[in-house]
Amino acid sequence: MKVFFNQLFDYNFYCNKELIEACSAINNTPEKSIELFSHILNVHHRWNAVLTGKKPEYEVNQIHDVKDWSDIHYENQRNSFEITTNVDDFEKRLDYENSEGRLFTNTVQDILFHIINHSTHHRGQIATDFRKNGLEPLQLDYVFYKR
Repeated sequence: MKVFFNQLFDYNFYCNKELIEACSAINNTPEKSIELFSHILNVHHRWNAVLTGKKPEYEVNQIHDVKDWSDIHYENQRNSFEITTNVDDFEKRLDYENSEGRLFTNTVQDILFHIINHSTHHRGQIATDFRKNGLEPLQLDYVFYKR
């Protein structure tokens, strides 16, 4: 399971890094894309906090300047790799409170997979936003990454 999650987080790291580089290279990143990618970073950070028992530093919809994305992304990935490396039981159930104050329970495995799936979902929305704003979306499909 560790190898599987490390592979998925490698893929996530690659995709986010490519998107950060693309947005850093254009003069006017679309506002919706900034909101969506900031949300990806925030939610990844917040789930890492659930997994480590720490208090999150970012709000769910907090906006970050494109120039700060790389540092936040790197820290998120570093923490996720540390989590996957040190977890003893992927089926361990964790109780947590969501951003609205509701209590839930999920396994470590569920949460780790959600981080990846959530990021992929919103990168798809960013691709749509790029097209809408006359920008060529990045090719970030998993199979292309693995080739």
